[in-house]
Amino acid sequence: MSAPTMHGPPAADAVARARDAASREAWAEAYTLLHAHDRHPSRGLTADDLSVLADAAWWSGHVEESVTARLRAHAAHVAAGDHRGAGLAAWWLSEEYRGLGRPAAAAGWLHRAGHHLEDLPDCPEQCYLAWTAAEEAEARGDPGAALGSARRVTDLALRSGSPDLLALGLQAESGALLSAGRRTEALALLDEAMRMVAAGELSGMFTGRLYELSLARCMETAALGRAAEWTNAAMEWCAPPWSGRRPEEDGLPTDSRTADGLPANRFPADGLPADAPVPPMAVPAGENPFRGVCRARRAEVLDLLGAWALAEAEARQACREVPVDRLEAAAAACYTAGEIQRRQGRTDAAAVSYGHAHDLGRVPQPGLALLRLAQGRTDAAVAGVELALAHHATAGRDLMGRARLLAARTEVALAVDDMPGAAEAAAELDALADDVPLPRALADTALGSVAPPREAREVLRRALAGWRELRVPYEAARVRTLLAVAHRAMGDEAEARRELGTARALFERLGAVPDARRATMLGAAGAVRR
Repeated sequence: MSAPTMHGPPAADAVARARDAASREAWAEAYTLLHAHDRHPSRGLTADDLSVLADAAWWSGHVEESVTARLRAHAAHVAAGDHRGAGLAAWWLSEEYRGLGRPAAAAGWLHRAGHHLEDLPDCPEQCYLAWTAAEEAEARGDPGAALGSARRVTDLALRSGSPDLLALGLQAESGALLSAGRRTEALALLDEAMRMVAAGELSGMFTGRLYELSLARCMETAALGRAAEWTNAAMEWCAPPWSGRRPEEDGLPTDSRTADGLPANRFPADGLPADAPVPPMAVPAGENPFRGVCRARRAEVLDLLGAWALAEAEARQACREVPVDRLEAAAAACYTAGEIQRRQGRTDAAAVSYGHAHDLGRVPQPGLALLRLAQGRTDAAVAGVELALAHHATAGRDLMGRARLLAARTEVALAVDDMPGAAEAAAELDALADDVPLPRALADTALGSVAPPREAREVLRRALAGWRELRVPYEAARVRTLLAVAHRAMGDEAEARRELGTARALFERLGAVPDARRATMLGAAGAVRR
């Protein structure tokens, strides 16, 4: 180390302060100290300090610098003959490159991690390789292999005494069990992992990763109640004082910020900024990089619960908060904004939002197909939803994704008078839904839409009860419209008018202009018939 100068504290003192800051997860402070130290030509950092710099850079919004520091840490571990340290650094590099959309580099570093760790006795670092193996097995539809790898994570974590790794293992086991159709066991394990999160037993990185992974799992598997609870908890964890800035320090009056202290009105009234085809930006230094990811999930929950204005605002805000290595969350936020805009009849804005989602790597279906249907482009609607279904995995990893595609396929087929196609899609959705409440309500809605009027009324009443219990107002209103048509077909005009009146009021409250207009037209048609 070089001798101290008049311009700052001794170098060793700066590094020690940085290590202390990292131990407190004061990442902005650790980054400032280590970054300044590392820039001095006569000073150096150990492998462990380079790993701390990599972590601090990531938390501070400097993703590329994080990768550079991690590469140097790996090289330093290799030079020292430390295969455990090198293996862990290589695994984190594989994760960082995967997040940055560089799958070849990610695969290479994962292979390198395995090379470093494969011949060592069981050690905590091997948990990371086993977790990745579980994720890969689940993605390719092999729940048995996924469960075996996940249980290895848990076993190694228990032996190491690491709460972080134990929570990761429980999350992985949960995913494997869900893929195997063992939903009750799976959600119990996920609850246990999230109990550790809520109790503050995990480090910041693993708290964020568990929120990220578990919220995605909840949305995929239609665990709406858990998603609502955990998104609220996640946003509380992500909230300032992470940023440490007061509104006036940003030059903004306090009333121009959202409830959690973030700048408001950063987006135009419709759609996302036209000059930003890839909306996410680097996370400002000192802010929680997981906030945009969690906010994107919160927007999905709010959308379902009918808080559309807030959901759209949250989706827009998420697109500005998501870091560059979490673009899939930004894509989800853009898609959510598009769904709200489509149902409100804002077709141009919806097309822009779906386009952003596509640019960020998400296939914007079934929303885009339903938008084409609303625009009268029925051929495009049919082709879009059928192509999406053909390429969507049938495994249990994304139950809601497939359920929504099948519901849309039913709707599109009915619109083009393809009754066999609509009935086939509704039947597949019925088999898929089982007794899981949200997809069950989707399935009953689809079955009611293709059934004869007498049978339809019973199925649609069941669907309505499901949506009301879930507190999903838009879908409940759509079912009421279908019920009205069935009542009218059976000669019960009074019940038809009652359902249409309630549906129209719900649509108007949500701003679902096309649906409200249709309900009004159906009511007028009934009045003419009388």
